[in-house]
Amino acid sequence: MIKLSYDYQIFSWSKYGGISRYIYEIATRTSKVNNFKVDIVAGFYVNNYLKNCSSDLVKGWEIPSIPKSSRIISTINAELSKKWLKYINPDIIHETFYTRKCIAPKQCKTVITVYDMIHEKFAHLMPEKDRKFTLTKAEAIKRADHIICISQTTKQDLIDILDIDPKIVSTIYLGYSLQDHENVEKKPKITRPYILYVGERRLEYKNFKRLLQAYASCRVIKDNFNIVCCGVKSFSEDEIALIQSLGIDNYRVIYVAGDDKILANLYTNASAFVYPSLYEGFGIPPLEAMSFNCPVVCSNTSSIPEVVADAGEYFNPYEFESIADALKRVLLSQERTKDLVTKGKERVKFFSWDTCAEQTQLVYSWLK
Repeated sequence: MIKLSYDYQIFSWSKYGGISRYIYEIATRTSKVNNFKVDIVAGFYVNNYLKNCSSDLVKGWEIPSIPKSSRIISTINAELSKKWLKYINPDIIHETFYTRKCIAPKQCKTVITVYDMIHEKFAHLMPEKDRKFTLTKAEAIKRADHIICISQTTKQDLIDILDIDPKIVSTIYLGYSLQDHENVEKKPKITRPYILYVGERRLEYKNFKRLLQAYASCRVIKDNFNIVCCGVKSFSEDEIALIQSLGIDNYRVIYVAGDDKILANLYTNASAFVYPSLYEGFGIPPLEAMSFNCPVVCSNTSSIPEVVADAGEYFNPYEFESIADALKRVLLSQERTKDLVTKGKERVKFFSWDTCAEQTQLVYSWLK
């Protein structure tokens, strides 16, 4: 029997999000395997995914999300967790984020997952306050007994930048969670064909500015397609000013907020999904798009080709002309669209949370 614990970190401040979803998916699946005794030592948590877990699995209490309270909650949880972990005495702790000191007993082995090396590779694009995070992350990684990377690209970047021994690093691909919804809401009603963009826009490496430049530069696309952006935040004043400065009518670039049903509807009805990022540690949105028969047009950098393989139309993300040309090759060709949809259906079969959990369990078993 392997006693396995997941720590509180990500659940203290992340209500939703990719990392907490990943931990939730592997923890719940591993808890059903006979030779594992699993605990999520969450303490006081705001995370919505944990609502679906039994009290046997989650050690903690749900609390409302209070702005600027996460640091206080994390400090309390660190002290609570030390006591819980001393009582549980796990063989392995899988840390859910990066912290300088391990809170588990000394004999406990530590696993940590590295999602990307964006802060290290794009330090010049990051705010000054993020430097402290980068140092903490490096310390957490270097004291781990085993490291999981979510792509081969991330693994190689980790080894190159932090000089980590490859023998203690595994690559395990993520799954994807967005499922088809029966009776999907028809809102938002978008009457014009559109290109779909999903996720964060304001971070410079996400490359949203060049996507807008590509759109503005190509009359045939601009005249026939909108851009629909689905994400957490509506357009900032700077984004609105950029759209106007490029000569794009405001009604051509649309922001949509919504839950998984809205997002599923957007993927289903999009003419194409575009992913212009300069760097991703993995990239789940292209897989979600493929699962909804939406053709993928994406960057040819970092882990993106590793994930998308032959199921995407690629461009150089540093050149807006290349982005525009790739969009035209798909949007103006029914044959190419059909080809990408067919290849996408096959590609998504390689990725699932079941496979991710099974491979992670092998790491735990080997480490024990």
